[in-house]
Amino acid sequence: MTALKNDRFLRALLKQPVDVTPVWMMRQAGRYLPEYRASRANAGDFMSLCMNPAFACEVTLQPLDRYPQLDAAILFSDILTIPDAMGQGLYFETGEGPRFKKVVSTLADIEALPIPDPQKDLGYVMDAVSTIRRELNGRVPLIGFAGSPWTLATYMVEGGSSKDFRKSKAMLYDNPQAMHLLLDKLAQSVTSYLNGQILAGAQAVQIFDSWGGSLSAAAYQEFSLAYMRKIVSGLIREHDGRKVPVILFTKGGGLWLESIADAGADALGLDWTCDLGEARRRVGSKVALQGNMDPTVLYANPQAIRSEVARILASYGTGSGHVFNLGHGITPEVKPEHAGAFLEAVHELSAQYHV
Repeated sequence: MTALKNDRFLRALLKQPVDVTPVWMMRQAGRYLPEYRASRANAGDFMSLCMNPAFACEVTLQPLDRYPQLDAAILFSDILTIPDAMGQGLYFETGEGPRFKKVVSTLADIEALPIPDPQKDLGYVMDAVSTIRRELNGRVPLIGFAGSPWTLATYMVEGGSSKDFRKSKAMLYDNPQAMHLLLDKLAQSVTSYLNGQILAGAQAVQIFDSWGGSLSAAAYQEFSLAYMRKIVSGLIREHDGRKVPVILFTKGGGLWLESIADAGADALGLDWTCDLGEARRRVGSKVALQGNMDPTVLYANPQAIRSEVARILASYGTGSGHVFNLGHGITPEVKPEHAGAFLEAVHELSAQYHV
């Protein structure tokens, strides 16, 4: 494989020295970019965009072409590819988000679920990873990703998005045996899926635990973190002669940072409700930290964005081990030039912390 021209993202995740704080944005290939909207229109719909490796590559590279400050590319895909490959029938309703043709509601439903083969059942994702990696030509590292078992389970049980996770939590408390079986199957699926991405060319991977923060402290440990720990222990951690860093991101997980830091990953993603400096004090040198600007700051003027970047950098302080990111995905209404001002500010203002 081609040597990396810019590896500061990977170095920061491993707490190695860097010249400036690396930065990327969750959902950086998305609807805020006019070029993405054009590609999506050409593809016909979101799933056609995801399932065509050429389109997936095209939109993955778009933010990098617009913003040379980005220190990583992230695979363009969706966390719900695994439930879809399990036969749930993923589709998207305009303005409604993801939906499944089948829902999981009984132990028998769960017992019937297959564990997808990454090459046979999710080959379009593996093809996208290898295509993107080739087209990047060493420009920046490529991040692969998957949803956490708990997050995927909520969509499969609810049949789509949910505000209160009523059905998922009812199963968790009424029938923990069924929920544990579902989570175990999903953990096996995520492990093989991420390993497939790594073998196809992903140089770091992130597990998105979008809904772990909806659980009680005890339920989080048993039904979310335990399965992410299992995944991390089964991942390929070195490939192409380099370590493959793993990032765990639990939205709303600020109360449990110490436990998450003990799960075996290299880095923790933080949402914007955490104080970055306090998080660093709590986890010490055990893991790197990623985050954590509130994405809605990007609605503000460039000077206000710059001020918030400066505050967060100062909160983390000197030394490596910080990857700057938003505390969640960039939103469709953000002006592209505001995202550019954010990225420029990170590199410009962070150099003083890496002398």
